[in-house]
Amino acid sequence: MPQVMRHARAEKDPASPVREVMDIRQAAAYLGISADSLYRYAAENTIPAFRLGNRWRFKKSRLDAWMDAQSDAGAERQAGGSGADRPSKLLKRQKKPVRAVR
Repeated sequence: MPQVMRHARAEKDPASPVREVMDIRQAAAYLGISADSLYRYAAENTIPAFRLGNRWRFKKSRLDAWMDAQSDAGAERQAGGSGADRPSKLLKRQKKPVRAVR
């Protein structure tokens, strides 16, 4: 029984190694975001995740690859990438030109 308790404490220890398959709390801590935000991102298919029963699970390797892709896309946008790779939401937010007053 004491071994089980030690294992439970090790999972809550922030210095414990990151597992390959993480639950919502572990993945949220790994990404540095709230569990509520991570639930929303997973449900919207914004972030790579899968359901195991009725629980969300996250593979560390897939999260790392997703973060690399997000980082690369952000760097490309800052470097002046073409408008074709920008989300359409941003293009719709542009204001229409104002007509000249007569």
